[in-house]
Amino acid sequence: MATIKVKGMSCQHCVASVTKALNDLEGISDVKVDLEAGAATYNENSPVTIEAIKDAISRIGFEVVS
Repeated sequence: MATIKVKGMSCQHCVASVTKALNDLEGISDVKVDLEAGAATYNENSPVTIEAIKDAISRIGFEVVS
């Protein structure tokens, strides 16, 4: 499991958006987003660059801060 910090989430809609954005990346599965912690955890089934993850998150209006 890998974990990233996501800045800007404030509601369950945000959680759903981040979950979908990460699940849509090839190689990522089992995404769990914790609103209170401002974090997302996921399994990497094949290598995914942090740049691809940051890009997917920034496209929906949030920021990866770790």
